[in-house]
Parts: sequence; C-alpha cells; structure tokens
Amino acid sequence: MFRFPPLSILVFPANEIWMKLIFELSGENPTLPFAELGCIGTVLDQRLQVAIVDSPDPESARRLAMTHGVLEYLGECEPDLMAFEKLLRDLSLTSPQAFAGRVKKVHGSCNVHNTCSQKDFERMIGSMISGPVNLKQPDVEFRAILSKDRCYFGKVLFTFDRGSFDVRNPGKREFFHPGVMMPRMARTLVNLGRVQPGDIVLDPFCGTGGILIEADLLGTRAVGSDFDPLMVDGCRKNLPKSDLMVADATDLPFFDQSVDAVVTDFPYGQSVCIKKANTMDMLYSDALEEIQRVLKTGRNAVVVTHRDISPIAADYFTIVGRHDQRVHKSLTRHILVLANGSERCV
Repeated sequence: MFRFPPLSILVFPANEIWMKLIFELSGENPTLPFAELGCIGTVLDQRLQVAIVDSPDPESARRLAMTHGVLEYLGECEPDLMAFEKLLRDLSLTSPQAFAGRVKKVHGSCNVHNTCSQKDFERMIGSMISGPVNLKQPDVEFRAILSKDRCYFGKVLFTFDRGSFDVRNPGKREFFHPGVMMPRMARTLVNLGRVQPGDIVLDPFCGTGGILIEADLLGTRAVGSDFDPLMVDGCRKNLPKSDLMVADATDLPFFDQSVDAVVTDFPYGQSVCIKKANTMDMLYSDALEEIQRVLKTGRNAVVVTHRDISPIAADYFTIVGRHDQRVHKSLTRHILVLANGSERCV
C-alpha cells in the first residue's frame, strides 16, 4: 500500500471576519459558476450571472475559474434609476482616490416598467459619490450589476485575467493526447471538490495530468494513477513533482480513508484497459467503490462521465450536485459531486 508522509495542518483562526462579496460570473454554464463558489464561502443570494457570497477570505476567490470579477458588497435595490439614486444617497460614499462608475446589464434585468439606461446609471454613480472622477485610469471602480429583478452595487476588489488559463493550454504541454480537458474546466472540477492547501487530491484516471496540474497550483498534494504506463510517463513529464503510479482504478493501492478529495474524468469507450471490469457499468461501479473506500468521510468526490451514472453512484455516495457541460453536439460531460457518508451543500 502507498503511504502518504505526514502533512502540516492548515488551521484558520477562530475569530476570522467574514466579508460579503458580489461575484460577477461567466455565462458559459448555467450551474457550474454558482457551484464553484462553495469552495470559498457561503452563497447567500443569486441571479443570472451574479451571486452574493459570505467569505472569510476574499483573496481565496482568485482560485476560481468561472468568475469575471469580485466586488465588495455595498448594497442592492430594484433595477430602476430612482431606487438606485436612493441607495447611493443612503450610502453617502466618498472616494479620496480617483474613481469610475461602471454598469453591467445582464440580459433580462429590466422590464417595460423600469427605465435602466446603462449610461444613466453610470452618470448617477459619478454624481452621487463624492470625489475625483477619472474614467480612463481610475484608482477605484464602483460597479452596478443589474440582473433580473435586482441591482447589486459594490466596489471592485479584483478582476480575472481569463487568458491565464490559456497559457496552460494542453497543446503547449510537453506531453499531449487528443481529447483532454481544458484547464478552466479542470480547475472548476477541483474547486467543486472543496480542496484546500495541503489536501491530498487523487485522480485515479489521471491521463495527461490536467486535473492534477490545477490541483497542484492550489497548493494540494496531487496524486495520480492510470492503468496505462505511457499515460503515467507522459503525465510525469507535465507534472514532474506529483506522486504518480501505474494502478488499476478498481483496485487502488491506498489505505482506507487516506485521501481528502477525488477528482477524475472517467474514460469512455470499450477499449478501456482494466483488470476487474469488462463492461463500462462494471468499471463505474468497481471504481466508485474504490473511490468511496479511499476517500475520507465527509469529503467530496467529483466524477465526470459521458453518460448519466447517477443510479450507480447513489449506491456508494450521497449525490450533492449534478451538472452538464455540452462540449459539442455528440459529447456532453455529466458531472457528479458526491459526498462520502455526510451531506455537504454544493
């Protein structure tokens, strides 16, 4: 059996102060951006492409893959100009630094009874906040996001460089294999696993290592196995410092409850190399049984398949999240978030 050496334990102070944040989310998937937020705080409210989250550490949000921007929550109102003016008057904001006001209107945020010109809202921010205005190079940005029946207002803490994931495009790695998952989706899956720095994260179908790379960047101990020695050798080229081994996912060489999270993309097709299982259903069942065995109680497994295996997964786990991601017309990824022996909100 593979034994993991001891790790230092990450402990958060008991008196940590939680902060209310606004998240401007991407629209590339209807459910995944909201579910991903669970790794950094508690979702309090949500509308199309926007969520309100209570978080102990705003900086931890930098790990997210499906978020465009993070704002300090200042207030909210109905999405009309009169309500917005009252909100700004009540806030009575002053900015000693040069600021700009920006407004984003999510589709469907206004109805025929509400006038909500983007320019009018931006002018309102400039006139109601005391301080120097600089629209070209502001030091501070205040932003209103209008989504459905609410207008959320806050001060921008930081935005995301979406191109940072493109730098890790699989085609740029030393070892490449067609059909691999893109880094943004791999990071989202790791976040759904609720992993924290120092956690042991296992991918028992590691392939070229895309999931492990994202787990490693979050400060975890990335552990991978695959039945194909060529894949393991290639994965080692892409991630030299990770723990990798040739192993059958239906007979993993790990002790019971020895890993903190499992995140994996199951293989598909009838040419899968496995010892115990000779059909895909048997592969899913036997591999999930092993994942349940090695995963600590109360922790999450995130599994991706190319058809819905909820009935099989329910034999071993509590299903706490289901998501679909359409890749192209002949391929949809089915993502299950599975809790081992304890309900966890996703």
